[in-house]
Amino acid sequence: MTAKAEHKRKVHLQHEGWFRGRVRPLDIRQGDTVEVIAGKDKGKRGVVERTLPEQQRVAVRGVNLLKRHTRAGVKGNMQGGIIDFDGPIPYSNVMLVCSRCDKTTRISHGLNEQGRRVIICKKCGERHERASA
Repeated sequence: MTAKAEHKRKVHLQHEGWFRGRVRPLDIRQGDTVEVIAGKDKGKRGVVERTLPEQQRVAVRGVNLLKRHTRAGVKGNMQGGIIDFDGPIPYSNVMLVCSRCDKTTRISHGLNEQGRRVIICKKCGERHERASA
């Protein structure tokens, strides 16, 4: 990444409110169930499709639906038309849903028996089990 691009990224993160433009690691991963707590889709639940840690955003299935008008490909391999897709939303606007108590929850960090870091539900005290794991 060039110096100019790095500076632009840091300034963008500062405007988003991140301290000195540092990227914070995301606790939410692909496949986790989250609920939107702010914005036009407040109250909706969905599964995280992808995370964008550099931009501090996540894309959630069924939330922030956007439309893109595309042209057909030159060689005919891409069909033109209107495509619906899930746009990314800020990481701070979603909250993890506990797989045990089915409530939105804050999380804490802990260690399991193997010494690996795990996240723990603040409401029920259980370790968060990921569906893919």
